[in-house]
Amino acid sequence: MNLKKSFAAALAAATMLTAMPAFADTIVGLVAPLTGPNAVFGEQMRRGAEMAVADINAKGGLLGEKLVLVNMDDASNPSQGVAIANKLATQGGVAAFGNFNSAVSIPSSKVFADEGIVMISPASTNPQLTEQGLTTVFRTCGRDDQQGDVAAAWLLKNHKDGKIAVIHDQTTYGRGLAEATRAALNKGGKKEVMFDAVNVGDRDMSALVTKMKDAGVNVVYFGGLHTEAGLLVRQMADAGLKAVFMSGDGVVNQEFWNIAGTSAEGALVTFGNEYRDKPEAADVVKRFRSAGFEPEAYTLYTYAAVQVWAGAATKAKTVDADKVAASIRDGVYTTVIGPLSFDAKGDRKVTDYIVYRWSNGKYTPIPGQ
Repeated sequence: MNLKKSFAAALAAATMLTAMPAFADTIVGLVAPLTGPNAVFGEQMRRGAEMAVADINAKGGLLGEKLVLVNMDDASNPSQGVAIANKLATQGGVAAFGNFNSAVSIPSSKVFADEGIVMISPASTNPQLTEQGLTTVFRTCGRDDQQGDVAAAWLLKNHKDGKIAVIHDQTTYGRGLAEATRAALNKGGKKEVMFDAVNVGDRDMSALVTKMKDAGVNVVYFGGLHTEAGLLVRQMADAGLKAVFMSGDGVVNQEFWNIAGTSAEGALVTFGNEYRDKPEAADVVKRFRSAGFEPEAYTLYTYAAVQVWAGAATKAKTVDADKVAASIRDGVYTTVIGPLSFDAKGDRKVTDYIVYRWSNGKYTPIPGQ
């Protein structure tokens, strides 16, 4: 027997065993703004994804393997979003939950599609995300054209004679939502008196406020996120501009009230139904609150995104992107935000946007909608 060859073979076998993991893992990614101006939303998404993955692993994992969640920070930056999408691919990721910003999700989705990674966004509402023809891209939230219809219907019903200014923050999300709402208003026979914009990061909005005062504006619709919305509302109040303020899902978090203060009393926002009050979410909500975290806004949407992907993979008996995507379209999935089913584009078949009102630091659904 050749002892040298025998030793070499044994060494190679030992090296191979050392290099192999002790158990097989399935890698999935949370892609979200964990830092930067939208970190409050990223935190919601992280919490939702982590609890969902932990709950799946506590029940034995997925297809006999443990799920490993990798948290990746896109900082609301499209270039960084693309970079981390490529990084998730090199790490062997098979699913991505995110992104938050539509401006990040749209370019990132192309990478995920090319790399065979299912992407489910809990928050990106710009229609373009699912209009690209990418068969492995989905969202658990609704679309801006759906949200804009609800906002416009409310304004047409309650402020038909108002002088409406439509303002946006020039982001893909903000401008898209503002344009969708404006189009729905125009279709309903209402023409806005102003269509204008602020920049993300603007602190002084006095020129815009003065312009709105001069135009006699008494209703302001804003497409954008909580920081600029909060500053705008506060500066409107400081300048004595008494106007109804309405915005969308980007303003549904406590930071808006923290910035605007009592100036935000009576502000209106559109968002999906209040899932925290639904029986499907009771256990998850209780556990979040017990941990000192309020699962508002996109927390449950992200938890649901993980549930949909895991349910579809279980049904397909594989994590292959194309087969999981086909399974998502072919089923109805039980989630913390209720049963979800998806159309050919990857959008929810049923959405449920409603109008909320801010009061005393909280946003609650307006009764009788």
